[in-house]
This record gives sequence, structure tokens and C-alpha cells, in this order.
Amino acid sequence: MSTENTSWDGSPRRWWVLGTLVLSLLVVQLDTTILGVAVQRLSRPAPAGLGLTQGELLWAINSYTLVMAGGLLTAGALADRLGRKRVLLAGMVLFGLASAGCALSTSGPMLIAGRSVLGLAAALITPTTLAIIAHTFSPRERPTAIGIWSGGVGVAVAAGPILGGLLLDHLWWGSIFLVNVPLVAIALVAMALVVPESRHPRPGRLDIPGVALSLLGMVLLVDGIIEGGDTGEWTSARVWAVVLAGALVLAGFVVRERHAAAPLLPLDWFRAREFSGSIVVMMLAFLALLGVTFTVAFYLLGLRRLDVLTTGLLMLPLALAQLVLSARTPRLAARVGARTTGALGMLALAAAMLLLATLGIASPLWIAEVALFLIGVGIALIMPSASAAIMASVPRERAGTASATSNAFRQVGGALGTALLGAVLTGVYRARIDGHLDGLPAGIRDTAAASLQATQAVLDALGASIPDAAAISAASDDAFVAGFHASSLVGAGVALLGAVVAATALTPRPATPRARSAAGIA
Repeated sequence: MSTENTSWDGSPRRWWVLGTLVLSLLVVQLDTTILGVAVQRLSRPAPAGLGLTQGELLWAINSYTLVMAGGLLTAGALADRLGRKRVLLAGMVLFGLASAGCALSTSGPMLIAGRSVLGLAAALITPTTLAIIAHTFSPRERPTAIGIWSGGVGVAVAAGPILGGLLLDHLWWGSIFLVNVPLVAIALVAMALVVPESRHPRPGRLDIPGVALSLLGMVLLVDGIIEGGDTGEWTSARVWAVVLAGALVLAGFVVRERHAAAPLLPLDWFRAREFSGSIVVMMLAFLALLGVTFTVAFYLLGLRRLDVLTTGLLMLPLALAQLVLSARTPRLAARVGARTTGALGMLALAAAMLLLATLGIASPLWIAEVALFLIGVGIALIMPSASAAIMASVPRERAGTASATSNAFRQVGGALGTALLGAVLTGVYRARIDGHLDGLPAGIRDTAAASLQATQAVLDALGASIPDAAAISAASDDAFVAGFHASSLVGAGVALLGAVVAATALTPRPATPRARSAAGIA
């Protein structure tokens, strides 16, 4: 017998359910954005920091992404089988325990292990929240609920750096992880009281070979992408071997799923243009979004020398645009069609990145503010309607798997964006700064050429012993601007490609009058 419960349609408690799920998503997203502003503090010797090496810092960031990306499809399948509320509660408990473990870490390996467990918990939480929304809300209200849910991401983008800056200014570094614990406790109580349970009524046997292949393939693919972005050595055998291995394993996963009795991922979903088109648009949007926000953070923190708190405050236009517009996008999509909202969102992202490509060393910061606002507008137009289209195009009982699939492609897109735009920025910077480092000792020139921050650190360490330090510093600023412009233009190109995909692959017409009436639109 099906455990699907439709009695929530019309119940006021459904909005309490949504608030609880948004809080759960907010906790996960806050952890990611807070860590991004704490990198410099964690590299300091104890007790001010944890004394992490550059390699340990990279693994502390990347281990989370790797484990989360690898575990998403499996987590979605488990949620459909074991119960979505049960899996969500388990993920939140695990997230709280791992956060406390990270806060109490005494070494790099211990922090990396804690971050890996956080990634596993995030894989359990993120797709399950969207699956519960699909179960709790009727088709009429579901797009609006998804819009509110996606607005929580915008809040985290701005709140993370602001909260992280305040914590690091007044407390020890572990507070950026420990702050998750009370939030998790509140969310757990709320979940236990208001969130309904649901599961697939006839899920079949779990596809264990499919689980193994999806885990291994996603981890290898994302690891290769991250390695290429971190080192900038895209032509190295190490990078290509890992990426190729990941692609081959995922190809094996596809072959397996075509013949599995109860596939982990039903491949026939991708035959539906609404599903596959929305997945591709979402992936390209997050490729552009995460890539450009990664480089913007370097622009504000590194080139403009702003502090963490100020940088977080400058992100507010992005968050406000996403928060205000996300809940309204479904109504707009019902009027003009997802094709139009998706294409407009991608064009807004492209316009933002073209605007960022005009920024220089002393440009007015309001230009960056306008660009960030346009990024928020773009994501607000894309994410709610694309997510709603994905969830509406699959059976309700497979909501966990559908949400996990969407999140997996977003993770790959985000990793690609950070790696691609970061590699463009680094490559141009190296090419421009290389001829200006002759005044440095030969043994540290390569280290100094790695990034703007590396050049600044070398100059700060050597001080007055470098006679042309001012000239090198000016050259490094110019080199960074050139790299930032190049990466922004690449991001704009990706967004324009996404606009083409949206204009050709998404739903071409507005909803019918009957559907518009069901959506509450006159």
C-alpha cells in the first residue's frame, strides 16, 4: 500500500513543513559559505588557527564536495526506500555531530575527516528536502514552495560570509563549525514535530552495483575536475587519467542502469525534454554562478583588500534578489513559459559577467553590486522553475531520486565552474606576472607567480629587501585584473550558451488557461 499522504493539501501545517526544510537547507549552505571566508585563519599556527598547509586547506574544502557529489544518487534512492523523513533526520544528526568534530579538530587530517562526514550528511539532506516538498505540496502550490526553498540558498550566500566574519572577529576559529550545532538541534525538533513521512510504495531491490558505480564514477570525475582547477595543470596525466576513469565508470553505470530491474537512475527520464533540458540549464547556471562568485571573492578580498565582513555585506544584493524573486518566478513561468524565464535568467547572468569584466583596480564598488544583483535575478529566474519542472516530470514516488539527480548535475556544474574560471584566472595571471618577478630570489619566483595572494605574501615576507617591491605589487594587480576579466568573459560565454539551451529545450509555451487557474493566476 502506498504511504503517499495527500492530506497535507490545504493544511496550514504544510507551510511549517516548508519552513523546517528551508532551515535544514540553510544550515548546509551556511557551512559551505562560512568556510570559504575562514581559509586564511585556518592556515595560521595554533591556537589562532589550525596551522593547515596549502594541501590540507584544499582537501578540507574539496573532501566535502567529493563525498557529497558521490553520495547524492545513493542518498536519493535510500530516501525513496527507507523514508524521506527518516533519511533527513539521520542526515541532520550526522551533520551536527560532524560539525562538533570539525570544531574540536586538532590537526589537518582530523578536520578533513570531519569535512568528509559533513559532505555525506549534506548528500542525505539536500535532495531529501526537495523530495519532501514534492510530497507535501499539491501540483498547484509546489512551484511556489520550491521557489521559497530555493530562496534559502540566496540567504546563505550573503549570511555565510557575514556570520563567518563576525565569528572570526570575536571568537576562535572552531566557532564557524560549532554554530551549526544549535541550528541543527532546532531543525531536528521541528522535523520530528511537523515533517510527514513518505516513501516509494514498491521500490524494488536496491541496485548495489549501480550504487558502487555511481559513487566511484562521481568521485573520480569531480576529483579530476578539482585537481585540474587547483593545480592549473589540465594537460597533466594525473588529471586526465582521473577524469577519464570517472567518465568510463559512469559509462559503465549507464550500461548497468539500462538493464537493471530496479535502476538507481531511470534513464528514460532523460528522454523527456522538460526533464533533460531543465537539468542541463541548471548545470550551466551553476557552472557560471559558482565560477564567477569564486573569482569575485578573490577580486574583493585580494585586489580591493576588503575585510571578510565587508565582502559579505557586498553580497547582500545577490541574496536579496534571489530571496524576493524566487517565490514569484513560478507565477511568471506560468504566464510566459519556463523557456522564457530560463532564457531571461541566463541572459541576466551573462549581463552580470560582462559587467564584472569592466571592473578595474579602483572601479566604483556599485558596479560590482549591480552585477551581483543581476546574478541573484538570474538564479531566481532559473532555479525555481527548473527545479519545479524536474520534479513535475517524474513520478511522485521517485521524488528523492529526481532531486538527487538534479543536485548531482549541479554539483558537477559547480565544480566545473570553479575549476574552469579559476584556471583561466590563474593562467592569465601567471602569463602576465611572470616577466615582472626577476627582482625576486630565483627559488621563490614560481611560488610568487601562483596567484595574487601568493605574490602579496612573498612581498610582505621579504619587505624592504626587494627594491622594486612597489612595481611588482602594481604589476600583480594589473595581472589579476586581466585574469579576472578573462574569467568573467568565459563565464558570460557559458551563460549565453545556457540561454540558447533554455530557448530551445525548455517548455515553449505558457501554461494553459486551466493550468494557470490551478496556479492561482487570473
